[in-house]
Amino acid sequence: MVVTTKVLIIRCGALGDLVYATSVIDALKEQFGNSTIIDFVCTPNTSSLFDKDHRIRKVYKLSQKKYPIWLSSQKKEIIKESKKIPYDILINFEFGKQFKSLVENIQAHQKIGALIEDIKVPLDLTHMVDITKFMFKKIINNSIYQKSFPKLIGTDTNEVLKKYNLPQKYIIISPSNSHQKRNILNYRAWENKSWIQLIEQLSLKTQIVIIGNKGEEPFFNKLLPYPQGVIDLVGKTSLVDLIGVIDAAQALVATDTGTAHIASAVNTEVFALIGPTPANITGPYKTPLNKVHIISANKACSPCYKTEVMKNCQDNICMNEISVNQVYNIVNYPHLKKWGLPN
Repeated sequence: MVVTTKVLIIRCGALGDLVYATSVIDALKEQFGNSTIIDFVCTPNTSSLFDKDHRIRKVYKLSQKKYPIWLSSQKKEIIKESKKIPYDILINFEFGKQFKSLVENIQAHQKIGALIEDIKVPLDLTHMVDITKFMFKKIINNSIYQKSFPKLIGTDTNEVLKKYNLPQKYIIISPSNSHQKRNILNYRAWENKSWIQLIEQLSLKTQIVIIGNKGEEPFFNKLLPYPQGVIDLVGKTSLVDLIGVIDAAQALVATDTGTAHIASAVNTEVFALIGPTPANITGPYKTPLNKVHIISANKACSPCYKTEVMKNCQDNICMNEISVNQVYNIVNYPHLKKWGLPN
């Protein structure tokens, strides 16, 4: 008789946070068998990340994170389903106290992770992926644990190439980030004029595809007009299609944002322009299967994210001092030749 293990995972952060958490999926499948049932609790905005992922059975969309159970129909549904057939394992990656009652009321034979155990992360684990992995280490054999990395499954690459009329080889430019809409200085951003120059220079060498989310058109309008031949996919792809578009690319150039994390999780070479944020903690994750290049101005005051140094910075020097030539030269040579692109 085959015993099927049933697991529920809770991760309701931003897109990058959910990408980090995907490191547990293949580890569970290898540890407990391919028949392992895996359900996820995440936010509605990130839930479509799993639309084409055959490894995930069900996704619970939780927008009412701060609501008490008696006011949240979403939390009630999760708890109700767990009472019908309890989970074998609950893995909680959320530290926020608003998840405590949900974690306590979900029916599971074994519960691990945040709000359940006293998590003491070893000092040598700094990246959020490694910290995430540490929370499920106790249930995974070491040989499996060591090769557990974030992994995404999007729309088939041949399908997206045909759907969006893309060539076989191209580089993606992803200029925006999640802080773009905030009415404050966007410390993660590179200057618009720099993006314009980089797009122009790289488009003379190879096929460029521009990506961005729906609703970000006002930002991208500032980068127009694009040079002839540049393919504009801003606001035109679903999240699961975007994974496929990034998967099919030779490389992606971005700041510290969700698309950089997607690229590293599908093993597309990524060039991340990073200034105020700590690349070794929240940057795109390096594995033996991918290539991640951190491009920085190497300022003494960097990283400074969420510190008084950042609050008092009016010039965003750590991003503005990353030059167009610096980025162009790193991407252009020897990578274009290696990818089989003209250079």
